Amino acid sequence: MGKNNTMRKNFFYVAFAVLILVLSLPAGAQQPAKAPRIGLLAAVSLASIPARTDGFRRLGYTEGRNIIIESRGVVAKLDRLSELAAELVRLKVDVIVTTGPTSTRAAKEATSTIPIVMAFDSDPVGSASLARPGGNVTGLSSLAPELSGKQLELLKEIIPKISRIAVLGTSTQPGNAQALKEMEQAAASFGVQLQYRDVLAVKDIETAFRAASSGHADAVLVLTSPVLNSQRTQTVNLAARSRLPSVYFATEFVDDGGLMAYGVNFPDLFRRAATYVDKILKGAKPADLPVEQPTKFELIINLKAAKQIGLTIPPNVLVRADRVIK
Repeated sequence: MGKNNTMRKNFFYVAFAVLILVLSLPAGAQQPAKAPRIGLLAAVSLASIPARTDGFRRLGYTEGRNIIIESRGVVAKLDRLSELAAELVRLKVDVIVTTGPTSTRAAKEATSTIPIVMAFDSDPVGSASLARPGGNVTGLSSLAPELSGKQLELLKEIIPKISRIAVLGTSTQPGNAQALKEMEQAAASFGVQLQYRDVLAVKDIETAFRAASSGHADAVLVLTSPVLNSQRTQTVNLAARSRLPSVYFATEFVDDGGLMAYGVNFPDLFRRAATYVDKILKGAKPADLPVEQPTKFELIINLKAAKQIGLTIPPNVLVRADRVIK
């Protein structure tokens, strides 16, 4: 009898000790915290954005462990963006990261409650107030309209006698009109005539280059365009075939064989966008996070492309390049 009582007492003490231990554990140890789900909406192929998750890694996030990234991208089929944005909303993601004004507007139409972070936007005012957004959209501006004047200036420096420049863009792209306005002001000061060629679909790219050649353009300037970005190789090859010096808005064009690019450092913008997401996941409201301007710009020059069309880049331009491909 005494032995049974002793066993019951020992069992009681062990059970009590286990109960105390369980109750003393933090809540996170009882049930693992749910990993936040981030939606990435892109108007281009996701493979063309190698730095899209780099910022999260730098902040200590590991995809599949403490963060889940739902990526959705299109290649030249911009009409599908609204469908993909709605899909991310149905997945109940915690934040949507967008890559450009077209995807931002698709996300904004799909939800007014899920926070939206613009990784970059050439027309941020069309999506949110800069100083105090006030809604569910915030993020970063790429300042593309302001940069177009500098791109034209670079063309003037490498081709002093330039008189006509074919400008390739997509008229439906938010920020396109502002970029043209900025460029027209610069063109007037340099005495240069602009020939705008609208590229609304992939089939328009070759037509635009034929028009540039028949219009006796001396060079080509490519504005921010998801259509042209989705067909970088074709674009730079047509420029080379037409022997037209070209300046682009993104360095990837130069990596793919283009002559020159001047603009914001997009990988830096993606890394900074991750900090916005991190702040929102920790309780910040997008309405209280002001839209920020880019802080890093880069000039990339491809001497192989220059040699291919018989062009010599002046030393005073080369020395300013952040990277030269030889």
